[in-house]
Amino acid sequence: MLVLLDTASLYYRAYYAMPESLTAPDGHPNNMLRGFLSSLTKMCRQLVPTGLAACWDDDWRPQWRVDALPSYKTHRVADESEGAEEVPDTLSPQIDALARILDAAGIARPGAVGYEADDIIATLATAHKGPVTVVTGDRDMVQLVSDRVGVLLTVNGGMEKWPLLTPELALERFGVHPSAYVDFAALRGDASDGIPGIPGIGPKTASALIAQFGTLDAVLEAANSGTHVKPLTPRIAGLLVEHADQARMARLVSTAALDAPVQSSSTSLPAAPKNRHELDAVLADWGVERQFADLAKQLSIQLV
Repeated sequence: MLVLLDTASLYYRAYYAMPESLTAPDGHPNNMLRGFLSSLTKMCRQLVPTGLAACWDDDWRPQWRVDALPSYKTHRVADESEGAEEVPDTLSPQIDALARILDAAGIARPGAVGYEADDIIATLATAHKGPVTVVTGDRDMVQLVSDRVGVLLTVNGGMEKWPLLTPELALERFGVHPSAYVDFAALRGDASDGIPGIPGIGPKTASALIAQFGTLDAVLEAANSGTHVKPLTPRIAGLLVEHADQARMARLVSTAALDAPVQSSSTSLPAAPKNRHELDAVLADWGVERQFADLAKQLSIQLV
């Protein structure tokens, strides 16, 4: 099984789950690194991957998505003039260290300029011929769920509570088939990504509209037709007509690209570290030798 990680989603989760009183030998917090490596070890014990990729946000807010929907992730921008993401001061150095660890270990860390990790995940999941599990806290990845691709959704609670979404479980949880999830989300909106949705349309109404009409385009066409049947009331139809362009742009930015320029063959597990000297140095600097040794043992990466 190929396991694809939404790496930023997981390292933010680890950072906020672990106390900053956990420190490296030099006194700097190493809470994210400890939490991330330990969680990844537990995850790999559960999923038993034959391939692994820590997908990376080379561009966390691509300009083409901002051009389509200016509100996209604006609440997470630290500096409007530079468009940089707001990241806690004690997290940034740990992110850099994590990248060094993964690269030195030889664990795939694919990314691409102009694409988010979601796009990398979607591209690799689509290209892979065997079973895939995506690990993410981003509900947009529900769009990838199929008989071959599952999504382990990192909701609240421990890993044992995270649902592994199949098409049936996604339909039960969200009220729509995964293939219609992006259309559903365009109606409902997603505050976590700055996607507004249609005013007055919540999850229940959005799922009912998709269930009735099938697609966002069909919903908008029905709203324009003047013939309204529940759940498409005259009031909702008016809102849809007024905000139709916004809904289409929301769908555009929420749809993961399937053609990001990454190599699908780069996800095999390393038999040994790619750069042992660099790996030993960064692990020692950050005081996470034990956590990485546990991960290496789980993945059969030889350290001796």
